[in-house]
Amino acid sequence: MEITTTMIKELREATGCGILDCRAALREADGDFDKASDILREKGLAKAAKRSSKEASEGVIEVYSHGEGRLAVMVEVNCETDFVGRSPEFIKLAHEIALQIAAANPIYLTEEDIPQAALDHEARIAAARAKEEGKPDKVVPMMVEGYLKKYKEETVLMNQTYVRDSSMTVGDLVNEQVSKLGEKILVRRFVRWELGAESGEDEDTEEAD
Repeated sequence: MEITTTMIKELREATGCGILDCRAALREADGDFDKASDILREKGLAKAAKRSSKEASEGVIEVYSHGEGRLAVMVEVNCETDFVGRSPEFIKLAHEIALQIAAANPIYLTEEDIPQAALDHEARIAAARAKEEGKPDKVVPMMVEGYLKKYKEETVLMNQTYVRDSSMTVGDLVNEQVSKLGEKILVRRFVRWELGAESGEDEDTEEAD
């Protein structure tokens, strides 16, 4: 069964879980909304979603430097209480996210942060490439969709494959700690500098879904 954007949006609004998690649950459930909701709860993601209304103003600003100062990352990760914010598990999470940013060079926090102009630009490139390769017109839209999906997986921090475990995304990593620590956790913003390169990105808040 085809999983549409509308189905994903409805499940996300109902559960508070992330786009990728909702898409995966719907695929596993073959489009069954109630079954997909149960799958999210079974995986502990619904527990993470329940904390979405909580205030998260504690946490840490993690600073990571690499290559004798040639590359630096600063990321703010928030939680609900100072007790959790000072815990070894939370501090390790913030460090892992900083390492991820250093290694994978994300541009955005969430898919929603991507400007429509950027998506349109990438879509045009994908369409032109498909036509250049002689692909039939009827398959071009599918190729563009696949290209944009890959683009989002590569450029969005929460969608990126976790560098230490290819079986999970950064969003999965954060939600895992939400379930373990019992508090809302969000990546609020980050910046990445590399010597001789353009200024790093400074993005807005991303809540753990």
